[in-house]
Amino acid sequence: MCGITGILGNADATIASSMAYCLGHRGPDGSGGFDDEVRNGSVALGHSRLSIVDIDGSSQPIHSDHGSVLIQNGEIYNYAELRRELTSYPWRTSGDSEIILALHNSTSPDSKPNHANWVSRLDGIWGFALWDHGKQELLLCRDPLGVKPLVRSLLPDGTLIFASEVKALQAHPEFTATPDIDALAVRLAYEYPLDMTTLFSGVTQVAPGTIEIWALDTEGRARMKSVQRYYKHSRKTADWDQISGPKYLLSSLSHSIDSRMLSDVPIGVVLSGGLDSSLIAALAKDSALKSGDRVPECWTVASSEDNPDLVAAELVDGHLDMTHHTEIIGENAFWNRLPRFVHDGEDLDITVLFWQPLFQQMSSKVKVALCGQGADELHGGYFRYKDLAGHSDLVTNRLSMYNLEPSCLSTGEGMPWLDENVHPIHHFNNLHETLDFELERGQLSNFQLRLADRHGMAQGLEVRVPFLGKEHVEASNCLPTSMLISNSTEKLALREASSLTKLPESIVKRPKLPAGTATTPDLVTSLIEELTPHAMEWSSEYGKLAPMLLDQPDMAIGIRLFHSIHLTDEPRNRRTKPIMDLLEDVSHWPS
Repeated sequence: MCGITGILGNADATIASSMAYCLGHRGPDGSGGFDDEVRNGSVALGHSRLSIVDIDGSSQPIHSDHGSVLIQNGEIYNYAELRRELTSYPWRTSGDSEIILALHNSTSPDSKPNHANWVSRLDGIWGFALWDHGKQELLLCRDPLGVKPLVRSLLPDGTLIFASEVKALQAHPEFTATPDIDALAVRLAYEYPLDMTTLFSGVTQVAPGTIEIWALDTEGRARMKSVQRYYKHSRKTADWDQISGPKYLLSSLSHSIDSRMLSDVPIGVVLSGGLDSSLIAALAKDSALKSGDRVPECWTVASSEDNPDLVAAELVDGHLDMTHHTEIIGENAFWNRLPRFVHDGEDLDITVLFWQPLFQQMSSKVKVALCGQGADELHGGYFRYKDLAGHSDLVTNRLSMYNLEPSCLSTGEGMPWLDENVHPIHHFNNLHETLDFELERGQLSNFQLRLADRHGMAQGLEVRVPFLGKEHVEASNCLPTSMLISNSTEKLALREASSLTKLPESIVKRPKLPAGTATTPDLVTSLIEELTPHAMEWSSEYGKLAPMLLDQPDMAIGIRLFHSIHLTDEPRNRRTKPIMDLLEDVSHWPS
């Protein structure tokens, strides 16, 4: 929901507006801005709005009587409960975003308030920027697990620029997009970016679960005063009770779905036919019937009518009796859609292009989608979890092709890298350690959640992820290894919980299939096979990355498109060009 942009230092309202314009896809329902001369400099904010709650009100930026200004992307699910507690606050809207200003206003007036105390009361998904005029401070904050994005960069003159997506930063005349070679190398090795890197040099994510406090120094340069962490992933493994365990796990997910049904506009469900999305569909219907709301409709895309995902999705729909929309992806979809897909995703993905037609179809009828992402990271759903030693060796071999120097990485709070321990030997010793690593350092936030956010918002669709609700995350973090994965089956506890629903037994027991290649197997294979000879030639142009690219043809194609669209010219101008023109027209790659 929405796109946010801002500048602190040498701020220009016109530039901030141009940055927000680049995020018009995230917020097609309205726009707004704010600018002010402040001590030693200036501040400007921009916002593009997707109206979900309080449709006719809650335009942003939102101002408060205590002199603060807010722009927010996301949704606060417990805002009504919190509003009832803060009875003395002079509300200006009926929406969820203003609760952030109200809680901020309730903090102690001392010079160093603990923002973590009030932010931790929020339940939802968000990236927000709050300008506190009285303290002359800018707060940048992101939700606990990184569902919603927020990136920033410091310009050479010390001006801070930030936005929901990197493409908005490119609207600033002093920003130049260049590749972060180390981040790209690690992304190729692990198959997802690590930590707060973005693949763009000098562009860093605000870390999930943190608040950054920024201010201007005496020379008007933006400085990070501090980072406050309000959420830390923790695991409290407990014994599994065969009777109460499945019931509690299912109840925690049901509660999460109830919260995510909050909307003044229609809601839909992504239905792949797998266990996770099918469970979301079943519980979403139960939630709607219980509250008297309209039962959500479901959407599925596949490359053929006999695709296993589509067949399974139709089986689920038959059992649940929900309206089901399906679409067969055309055989030229990858050739026609990949440029826009790489533009929207800001990464190297090419095999999971099905997200684009899926969200495009959904956005014609709904503004909110419920999705099953997060289940695999919480419940041990990936094939690699069955052979951690083999997976560790794979990543190690890839990294050895690049010869990464961890001591040269910028590490610590507010930095691109959490620490120097980027080698898999530190992270894949057992399943719980692996799950924690992937939850905290990239697989979840930088890959799965980025896919949902970027490609959903590219169609003006807010994607919500019920598996990442507070109560369900806590319940999942108590599961012993024996209830996560076995030699033959994954997500054991979740399957037991799912057996208590109306889902057919074949869906409860259906094995995990890899996304993308399962949804469009022939289309993915055909594209990669045809472009691989070219990809092998292109790989030689990428210096230290070349050995890894030669070993991963799909990534060689992906990096070439990423290079052409994001690092060669203005991305919006290149996203509609024919794919072969883009692959042959790239700028010089830095040595």
